[in-house]
Amino acid sequence: MLLVLGRRVSLSFVKRVIPQDPVLLSNPILQDFRTIKFRVIHSSTVFASATRQNTDTMPERRPFVRLPTDVYPVNYGLCLKPDLIDFTFEGKLEAIVKVNLATNQIVMNCADIDIITASFVPEGGEEINATGFNYQNEDEKVTLSFPSALQKGSGTLKIDFVGELNDKMKGFYRSKYATPAGEIRYAAVTQFEATDARRAFPCWDEPAIKATFDISLIVPKDRVALSNMNVIDRKPHPEDDSLLEVKFATTPIMSTYLVAFVIGEYDFVEGQSSDGVTVRVYTPTGKAEQGKFALEVAVKTLPFYNDYFNVPYPLPKIDLIAIADFAAGAMENWGLVTYRETALLIDPKNSCSSSRQWVALVVGHELAHQWFGNLVTMEWWTHLWLNEGFASWIEYLCVDHCFPDYDIWTQFVSADYTRALDLDALDNSHPIEVNVGHPSEVDEIFDAISYSKGASVIRMLHNYIGDEDFRKGMHSYLLKFQHKNAATEDLWDCLEQASGKPIALVMSSWTKQMGFPIIVVDQEQQGDDRILKISQKKFCASGPHNGEDCPNWMVPISICTGEDPGCTKLKVLLDSPETTITINNVSPDQWVKINPGTVGFYRIQYSSAMLESLLPGIRDLTLLPVDRLGLQNDLFSLSRAGMISTVEVLKLMEAFVNEPNYTVWSDLSCNLGVLSSLLSHTDFHEEIQEFIRELFTPIGLKLGWECKQGEGHLDALLRGLVLGKLGKAGHKPTLEEARRRFKDHVEGKQILSADLRSPVYLTVLKHGDSATLDTMLKLHKQADMQEEKNRIERVLGAISAPDLIQKVLTFALSEDVRPQDTVSVIGGVAGSSKHGRKAAWKFVKDNWEELHNRYQGGFLISRLIKLSVDGFAIDKMAAEVKSFFESHHAPAAERTVQQCCENILLNAAWLKRDADDIHQYLLKRKAPPV
Repeated sequence: MLLVLGRRVSLSFVKRVIPQDPVLLSNPILQDFRTIKFRVIHSSTVFASATRQNTDTMPERRPFVRLPTDVYPVNYGLCLKPDLIDFTFEGKLEAIVKVNLATNQIVMNCADIDIITASFVPEGGEEINATGFNYQNEDEKVTLSFPSALQKGSGTLKIDFVGELNDKMKGFYRSKYATPAGEIRYAAVTQFEATDARRAFPCWDEPAIKATFDISLIVPKDRVALSNMNVIDRKPHPEDDSLLEVKFATTPIMSTYLVAFVIGEYDFVEGQSSDGVTVRVYTPTGKAEQGKFALEVAVKTLPFYNDYFNVPYPLPKIDLIAIADFAAGAMENWGLVTYRETALLIDPKNSCSSSRQWVALVVGHELAHQWFGNLVTMEWWTHLWLNEGFASWIEYLCVDHCFPDYDIWTQFVSADYTRALDLDALDNSHPIEVNVGHPSEVDEIFDAISYSKGASVIRMLHNYIGDEDFRKGMHSYLLKFQHKNAATEDLWDCLEQASGKPIALVMSSWTKQMGFPIIVVDQEQQGDDRILKISQKKFCASGPHNGEDCPNWMVPISICTGEDPGCTKLKVLLDSPETTITINNVSPDQWVKINPGTVGFYRIQYSSAMLESLLPGIRDLTLLPVDRLGLQNDLFSLSRAGMISTVEVLKLMEAFVNEPNYTVWSDLSCNLGVLSSLLSHTDFHEEIQEFIRELFTPIGLKLGWECKQGEGHLDALLRGLVLGKLGKAGHKPTLEEARRRFKDHVEGKQILSADLRSPVYLTVLKHGDSATLDTMLKLHKQADMQEEKNRIERVLGAISAPDLIQKVLTFALSEDVRPQDTVSVIGGVAGSSKHGRKAAWKFVKDNWEELHNRYQGGFLISRLIKLSVDGFAIDKMAAEVKSFFESHHAPAAERTVQQCCENILLNAAWLKRDADDIHQYLLKRKAPPV
């Protein structure tokens, strides 16, 4: 599943949050939203990992027992009849089950469902009616009691039940949309991962209890009805000629969380992959054109994965559908993948380049799950990271295949790898793989560690094994476990057999302990040889780990030299705290670089002489873009940890004056956004704005406002990023031009290109008044496309006047903003200014009950807290945040609260340590030469 701007309500998953809008990268709070992919599961407790963290506030883990195995399903015959007026549904279940052990009760999962009748018919025997239904609401189970023991063998379990089409974006729920004529209607849709199939029908809702499904839906005849498989029969309902009964083909054996059905009004575009699979993209009525880009990506992607895994896609069709109210980014239901509108729809005229890239990545991610997750499923939620980490890695491989001009692997480093390093350096991080008991614990674990660190260590593993052996191992894993369940170790075994390398040993050091190492490097020249002294210790956001029990990692280390920066000269596996390596034939004037390609999941601290020799490679561009980015990002992180002065990083940033690469600028922009946010707590915030203006002006002048002949995707992204950064920092020529273009756009004289809208909107709002805000809210109301609405929602917080900030916050909770998008409006306010941060935090506290009820303790509440408070930099604010959540419990966000308090204290320490030096440096730069 993919994470989005909000996780799900109580149990939905969220995959990614906001597309990589270049303009957002100037917002330090929203930066974490860029491509994070998370998962979310409903939660009422938090898992306390054994880390250097304050565990006294962590609640007890809930006792949990998995379902008994004395009765298990073989096939579910399921018929559902939703009522789109009263928001209820009726259901009939006829499940073929096996009784393993004679018993007079059947225990199943069931939540928010009322069972009317239940009976069991043994094969060739008499029907036995259940005499009681005992609901265990806390555990979301029901026990059906029978007057006599059900004997060993097969039989049919029959249950009639009713339920509610809820408005919580989980289970079987309703999604509000407007028809082209403006009439408000509702679709009935599903989101079952991780444990919400039980809200649609009584079932064995655990990933390892697989069965086949025969699904029928009774729906209004003017609505589209979809499920995992193709339609095999459609006939009028015998009791009501306004209804149709739609029957779908039998599914392969599969887990309940992957079952899906959708009933609503949709158009579609259709294509066929080169290997004969029918692909449809379903869009809101009248918007079929907006499904064509996703269709093109899907039709290319299926054959790519067929070839990569050397296992054919196992279903006859795949549908991709845009859902109006959807908490996650997307969900990989087998054969029927559901998406947020912004993760699937592309308008040729009104969608920006970053949205296209986002859609391509999300489609790549979800289609990878059709094999990795759906065909082979994790045995329990403990191994969910493997599903998500793998899909979050291979989506980039897929997009690189479909769109080589995106330079997507360099973007991976900025979007996933560095985000994961930042989170994993905290004392309140957690290992990738954590034992999960009660499914409610999954929520706390599924974050940038599981998705982005998971993807990063798989990328490192792929590099360590090599593509050929990696593919061989993947093929063997999918063949061995197809239609079954597997654990992380099963994949390591297959990759070990394919490569002959100690995969399980290496990988367990990355998945079973939290954190990562900092690799400390020094060198000396001996004749024609370079001797490197390399050591590892745990890297912490507060500085190097100095405890006695310092963990070690099995670290694949690659080394290149200035002679050929793109070629790895040596590879070693560092399996001890320190080692010495000799590189032959390296002349004294050549630099040596560790971790070319920025593939290894660690940070590097070079000796000052080694670092000095690398810096010219930034200016003259002889270092590869991904290595220029990695070098700068490592140093920025070391400065935040207090290991070097922030002034050293500012000096380094000035060396990027000739930088042409979008992703390098994007990472620089992000880090400058963090610094700008930090310095908003000082009285010299304007000086850092001046530094930003000077750094970005040359590239801004070079790019200009108009797209030039021969430019491509990355030029469009870079232009949006640079103009947004200059505009926000108050660069006068940029501000004047943005205002002129905005006026023409509003008056309809010259419509802004999609790629220029975010930077222009941001710039005019940042330096705008109440009339500007009113105009922007009017544009929001008029927008027919969710992408445009989201684009506006994310920049509204840039407005500066306190009364207008309040107006934006009030707007966030209005009917005009979809529930899942409220969080990005509030986050945008918090991330834009010191006053906005205070106002957003007060607003969250004042409206806590409504917000908490709205998101029911799911992922969105965690995102909301992080965005609202992460930017504070005063010790007492950490105490205030901690105190608020002690009296306003948010169990699903427990770890997030701890991480936020840790970040606030880190910011405060950073400010105390470096503020004066930064100020002096910025003043000295301005002073005229003597």
